[in-house]
Amino acid sequence: SVSLCLSLCLSVSLCLSLSLSVSVSLSVCLCLSLSLCLYFEKAASRLKGTVQLAKVDCTAHSETCSRFGVSGYPTLKIFRNGRDSAPYDGPRTADGIYHYMKKQTGPDSVHLKTEEDLQTFINHYDASIVGVFSGADSSHLSEFLRAAGLLREQFRFAHTVDLKLGEKYRVSSECVLLFRPPRLNNKFEDSVVVFTDYLTIGSLRRFIRDHIYGLCPHMTVENRDRLRVRDLLTAYYDLDYHHNIPQSNYWRNRVMKVASKYSGRGLTFSIANKKDFLSELEEDFGLGTSDGGELPFVTLRTKLGQKYTMREEFTRDGQSLERFLDDYLAGRLKRYIKSEPVPERNSAAVQMVVAESFDDIVNDPDKDVLIQFYSPSCAHCKKLEPVYRELADTLYSDPNIVVAKMNAVDNDIPLGYDVHGFPTIYFAPAGRKDEPIRYEGGRELRDFLKFLKREAGRSLALSESKDEL
Repeated sequence: SVSLCLSLCLSVSLCLSLSLSVSVSLSVCLCLSLSLCLYFEKAASRLKGTVQLAKVDCTAHSETCSRFGVSGYPTLKIFRNGRDSAPYDGPRTADGIYHYMKKQTGPDSVHLKTEEDLQTFINHYDASIVGVFSGADSSHLSEFLRAAGLLREQFRFAHTVDLKLGEKYRVSSECVLLFRPPRLNNKFEDSVVVFTDYLTIGSLRRFIRDHIYGLCPHMTVENRDRLRVRDLLTAYYDLDYHHNIPQSNYWRNRVMKVASKYSGRGLTFSIANKKDFLSELEEDFGLGTSDGGELPFVTLRTKLGQKYTMREEFTRDGQSLERFLDDYLAGRLKRYIKSEPVPERNSAAVQMVVAESFDDIVNDPDKDVLIQFYSPSCAHCKKLEPVYRELADTLYSDPNIVVAKMNAVDNDIPLGYDVHGFPTIYFAPAGRKDEPIRYEGGRELRDFLKFLKREAGRSLALSESKDEL
């Protein structure tokens, strides 16, 4: 059995002693500052009796936290059988921690002894990876178990040492079987994929990566980042695999019919419940809750972040989706860009940039441009405003340099600019617009002028003499 204990201020050493002194196989240590401790109470109450949670005040136990490599807050670590097992890489909400840690309970790989065990294991909402081996002393089994220990956070693993359990799937020697979720069974692809190559952790990881999702996976909040490493087309509709599998698969089958025609063209296809992505669809694609009605609406997001939407109504014969794909592959589609209106007048010293005007102003190949990404509600941005305006006034007479700013909340941030906090400032040099330079200097006028003197392609022409130069 696994017990759970939550303390608002608990050292790692106490966490370890608890997990060694009671009948537990898993505990999680949360190394946090005191101000964040209460975030995990809800998860702790739901996990009671299953997983032991503990919290550490690293301001009071700095040596202990340092011993386990904790240098930032919050840091979450998983301890298994009293040992530091792995960093916690799951969601940081109560629900997310609950579901993630529930998956951590039990062995890395479930030992299946009978056909009934196998069918029970694979009849699951998620995909299943099952190793079939000739005996408990198989070297391939030990490698499989090591892989399961590393990948268990993402996938479900089981194994058997009875080769007869593989006969139903036309295999008679050691192999790994990947079972796609029964709810996603379809006529366009096999529901079971067999891995018979030489088994290593790396080769098994690649096999799972290449086959786990199939032709058209169900995209969720949890797996979207893994799917978006490729160019991804997604059909959003009222999908519900818990209560209405046939209706959920009705539209999926129509997407898959088209997807099967476009395989090998560099695109990945997926479906998603639009209710799970409403805020993202509105924020990233300008789509409201009424768009599409009962019909799916389709978006395409490239791995570089370029976005497209299918404006034609989704037809049941798939023809509208095919036209959309043909236009995309032929380069005829206009990208969707979230942008404020282009200002009618833009003659101030600080140029106002929106997403639609970014190329014209910031990517002007003949101009050096200093661009500030800001948030209207950011106090630091407001504090910087007088200095930034003074900088623009100082350089106003220089025809080769532009001082600009863009509201990064209401406009899409272009590729090549990493903006996670405000203000974020970049310098886009003339002739090298694909190599923007992040500004990391001070926030005084002399700091900006010193930076621009160093990075600008031409000597600065100031509106008045500046000692700083």
